[in-house]
Order: sequence, then structure tokens, then C-alpha cells
Amino acid sequence: IFYMGINLGAFIAPLIAGTLGEAWNWRVGFFFAGLAMLIGVVQYKFTEQYLGHAGLAPQNLPTGERSRSWRVVLVAGGLIVLLGALLFAGVIPVSIQTLAQSFVTAMVALAVAFFGYVLFFADLTTYERKRVAVIAVFFLAAAVFWAGFEQAATTFNLFTQDFTDRSWFGRLFPDGMHPASWYQSANPIFIIVFAPFFAWLWVALGRRNLDPSAPAKFGLGLVLLGVGFLIMMFAAQLAASTGSKVAPTWMLLTYLLHTFGELCLSPVGLSNVTKLSPQRYVGQMMGTWFLGAAVGNLIAGLLGGHIGSSEVGDMPGQFLQMALVGGGAGILLLLLSRPLANWMGNARPQQPNI
Repeated sequence: IFYMGINLGAFIAPLIAGTLGEAWNWRVGFFFAGLAMLIGVVQYKFTEQYLGHAGLAPQNLPTGERSRSWRVVLVAGGLIVLLGALLFAGVIPVSIQTLAQSFVTAMVALAVAFFGYVLFFADLTTYERKRVAVIAVFFLAAAVFWAGFEQAATTFNLFTQDFTDRSWFGRLFPDGMHPASWYQSANPIFIIVFAPFFAWLWVALGRRNLDPSAPAKFGLGLVLLGVGFLIMMFAAQLAASTGSKVAPTWMLLTYLLHTFGELCLSPVGLSNVTKLSPQRYVGQMMGTWFLGAAVGNLIAGLLGGHIGSSEVGDMPGQFLQMALVGGGAGILLLLLSRPLANWMGNARPQQPNI
């Protein structure tokens, strides 16, 4: 229900904000996006009583652990303020690209430090350490997946705008072409349509003891990501060789394959990180899962800036490289899926020791 709900909003948003931005003025598009978020906050405030006591009671940490947490927050906050001041004063020269690269390095270093601490210094059993190691693998796989998947907002959007025939419903617009931003609604509508099918499929396979393990689903998701980039490689080759715009079905097929990959990876990751985490580290582990998505998004932006500025003749090779990285990572995960599944054991939420 949660996944379907957020994607219903994701389907509507590009159709409204994107159309207003491209056909009228981008300021108007951003205004309506901000207005919709404000309405969401107001709606939440007026309906929060229906949540009952969910999320109201904070977790009572031991005094020593609470003190350490505050020290970490204060040190991190101080470093951020210092870095911001140095950047603002021009002491550290920086560009947007350099800043993004620095953030990627910092977040990966943070993840390595966290997993290293939990694996080698936290008081965990061997069984718990194996499960944390699987979460670390999921973190890396998620970063690779989102780095490719989020080309939808950069490279794919530019390819749609410059090299895709958008004459469908074109008579509704002055330039005879529908907005390129409409294709951002493809992924959400595919999720709304196919999420129930995937939910049924995993249950049906489970009844026959054929349900793939979580690592196998991750691998399948990455393979589908790679196949999607192969589709884009052929589309770019066609655009480069003919000098004309390609049919929108190329983009839609790519979005469909990437959506199937997302349905294999994202809900499975959300569920299994919670199940695999040691009880006292559930919150932090969920944070690392979303940190993986953040790393992937930053890498996606860097890749998008590189590919988006390329000539169409260079794009087939670039899409092929991304297909090889995504597909290769997926095949590697499929090969490792059995030992990783054994490390997971019977992946259910761990109960605290009483």
C-alpha cells in the first residue's frame, strides 16, 4: 500500500509540474510542486490523530550511549559548519562536480567505517556478523542499481527531449510535441500496474519452494537494469545512424525493464535490511540502506552530466558500458546468491534478548 501510494503521487507530479514547466514557465512548475508539498504537510497535520501512538515513544538509550550520540552529532555538525564557512570564504575552491565527488567519497567512507565498526568491534555473534555482511553487499548493489536507474532524471530525459519523437498528443502544444517530462510518469504507472503481479509471483513461487532468495532477486534486478541500457544503446545507435528521432517505445521499454528491476530490488531490500539487522542496530542499518541510494543518486548525477553533454554518436558506447557494469554486477550476485542466502539464514526480525 505504501509503495503504491507514493507512486500514485509520482505518476501525477510530472504530468502537472512538468507540463506547466515546459509549456508555460519553469517557475510555475516549481511553484506548484512546492504548493503540493505544503498541502501534503497540512494534510498530515490534520490527520495525524489517526496514527495513534505510532512513533510517539522514543527509544530509551542508556545514559552513556546517549552521551556518545550527542558528541557525534556535535562533532559532525561542527565539521559541517566549518566546511561550509571555508567553502563560502573561497578558502577551498570547489565546483558542483567536485562537491558531488567529495560527497560520494565521504558517504562511501562513512559506510565503510560503520560496517567495519559493526563487523569487527561491536559485540555480535558470528551469525549476526554474517547477516550484517549481507547487508553490506546489499548496500553496494543498491548504489550500483540507483546510479543506473536514476539516469531517468538526467540522461534519459535529455535523450527524450533531443532524440525521441514526441508527436503523440503534439497538437495540444504550440511546438507540436508533448513534454519530455511526461516520461517521468512511466516508472510510477508501471509500478502501480505491475507491483501486484510481482507480489503475487513471489508468493506463488514460494508455495512451490521456487521463490528466489533476496540476493538472487537483487542480481535479477541488476541484470534487468543492464538489459535496459542495452535497449538504450540500440536506440542511440539508431538515432546516430539515421539522424532522425526514434520512436518513444524505446524509452518506454527501457523504463519498463528498469521498473521490473526496481520491483525485484527495492522492496526486497527494504524488507530484508530490517530482518537481517541486529536488534540494536536496526535504525542505523536502515540508514545505510538509504545511504546506498544517496550514493547511487550522486553517481547518477555525475554520470548524467558526462553523458548528457556528449554527442549522440558517443552515447551507444556509454550506454553499453553502463549495461556491462549493471549486468555484470547482477550476474556476480546471482553466482554468489546461494552462499549469501546461507549467511542470511532464516531471515526474520531478530528479537531482543530478555
